[in-house]
Amino acid sequence: MSFDAQGLYGLLPALYRLRDAESGAPLKALLEVLAEQVAVLTDNLEQLYDDQFIETCAPWVVPYLGDLIGYGAVHGVAPQVGSPRAEVAHTIGFRRRKGTAAVLEQLAHDVTGWPARVVEFFQQLGTTQYMNHVRPEQWYTPNLRQALALEDLDTPFGQAVRTVEVRRPATRQGRYNIPNLGIFLWRLRPYALTNSLAFRLDDRRYLCSPLGNNTPLFTRPETEEDVTHLAEPLNVPMLISRRRLYDHLGAYYGPGKSLLLRRNGAAVDITEVQAYNLADAGNGTWAHQPLDKIAIDPVLGRIAFPLNAPPPQTVEVTFHAGFSADLGGGEYERAASLIGFPGERRYEVGAGQPFATLDTALAQWTAEGKPSAVIEINDSGTYRGTIVADIPEDKRLEIRAANETRPVLFLTGAMDIRGAADSEFSLNGLLLANQLVRVRGDLSQLRLQHCTLVPGMSLRNDGTPVQPSTPSLSIEATRSEVTINHCILGAIYAAVTARVAISDTILDANNAAAMAYAGLDGTSPGAPLTIARSTIHGQIHTHEMTLGENSLFLGVVTSERRQHGCVRFSYLPVASQVPRRYRCQPHHDYEEVRVRPPFTSLRYGDPGYGQLAQHCAAAIRTGADNEAEMGAMHALYQPQRETNLRVRLQEYLRFGLEAGIFYVT
Repeated sequence: MSFDAQGLYGLLPALYRLRDAESGAPLKALLEVLAEQVAVLTDNLEQLYDDQFIETCAPWVVPYLGDLIGYGAVHGVAPQVGSPRAEVAHTIGFRRRKGTAAVLEQLAHDVTGWPARVVEFFQQLGTTQYMNHVRPEQWYTPNLRQALALEDLDTPFGQAVRTVEVRRPATRQGRYNIPNLGIFLWRLRPYALTNSLAFRLDDRRYLCSPLGNNTPLFTRPETEEDVTHLAEPLNVPMLISRRRLYDHLGAYYGPGKSLLLRRNGAAVDITEVQAYNLADAGNGTWAHQPLDKIAIDPVLGRIAFPLNAPPPQTVEVTFHAGFSADLGGGEYERAASLIGFPGERRYEVGAGQPFATLDTALAQWTAEGKPSAVIEINDSGTYRGTIVADIPEDKRLEIRAANETRPVLFLTGAMDIRGAADSEFSLNGLLLANQLVRVRGDLSQLRLQHCTLVPGMSLRNDGTPVQPSTPSLSIEATRSEVTINHCILGAIYAAVTARVAISDTILDANNAAAMAYAGLDGTSPGAPLTIARSTIHGQIHTHEMTLGENSLFLGVVTSERRQHGCVRFSYLPVASQVPRRYRCQPHHDYEEVRVRPPFTSLRYGDPGYGQLAQHCAAAIRTGADNEAEMGAMHALYQPQRETNLRVRLQEYLRFGLEAGIFYVT
């Protein structure tokens, strides 16, 4: 029976409904209240039934169901492993298959959130063949005719046999021994870029990256359907090699896969493409120029069109690039940052939208009297132009990318934003290159979220910056409150009367000795600064360090006012002049070399950009206030993830076996 108010009201005699209408419908209002409460009770009863199953229960019920089967909780701080629902659901199956490689692999994925591959090293030991257990695939010397197998030698998928190692796997050095297992983890995630305009070098040569730098292409992992299945190269976000793409083109190329080309607006068929080596050959040429096929080099992210066909007019590419975290914009979920406000106007930009360019949308905004507005780009295309805007008093303007898109904006001139009193300006989800962003006037608030202002402005083809000394953000608005989070920026020059708060951000001046934060002249003290969970590659000169926490300051930090503020749980050079330090590294001069954080890469555009190297000191890797790592990757909680895995290995690892954790990326 339906308990909606209209249905109940219709069951009443017509006489009652007529008299109720004459009296102002109090009976109808009563039935609406009753129907609302009945709906609440119905939902509650349905949820009580759903709460009996781990797949459908409410999040607060998960620990209670886990307690019924003796499940012990682990760290749930990382978003990818914040809910133990998957692990609780798999617990019974795990215990039935306890100790098998497939269970350990699935367990590693559940408690870390990283793709995993388990290798039983005893199967790769070079031993005399036993006639009752012949292993014809175990060649003591590799077969030189198997090119792909040779390429896999030093990967988790290698099959070549080895001699015995006596070092323990817990040290991440010993591998090949009878009791040893290896759990290989991929920390870099594949970030998609869909139908992005390829960077044109000439009529037939293109680069996948819209910025024009070499970008290694990553696999878009395919989900494993069975818990008993061990991960294969297609199930993990590994770099795509030339040989693997050549031998298994159909597994990587096509709609919904790792790579797809569009030529003149139409998808390119798989029969027209082939893997090539397009490395530099000198004199500005590449190693090969195809005659009949479209050449793709996944190692460098390069595309070459054949000589025996007309050159394309437009080239778009869908590919996946590797990175550690949701920083700097990308096709990841960031709906929580897209906050609307009352009375806003919306201007949609992109293919098939009312406005084709940002310039036309801004012109329409100006023609309509410059109301509070959001200009939203709805694709991951490339745009060019100069953005100049005067924001009226008490108005707000936001230029942003739609959720799960990352457009690229090549500025042909400085983005110049001037605001009146109580005005606001926001950038969200964009990648900007070639020119700086300048805010002036009496702009009250400036917000940058999930943006990249390319460090050094523009890049050469080898990925190096062209103008490393130019700031990417100039804050000339004297009373502005600036908030920056989840961004990648070059240097910031800020008027001393403004206030700046930075969190979960990489601030990169391309050199630890260059100025990453200063006043408008690049040397005088900049605005008072609050910074948290960030990595700063360069020097900081601020009027006041209000708070610095859980951050990595790779250059000297100078605060003019040191009687107020605090720097806590951070790394900064001993020569820095800052307010009171609390549990910072290094403690003494002689420790500076030992604890100085090494990185996989500090060059923007590399997959491991901003990622701490594996041999980083424990004081840095676990030195934050919650024992996570310092710096911009703090929110990944990598030490806690590894601890989760080690705790579970104690429960599920078979007696006599030893496991080592190895990071592939």
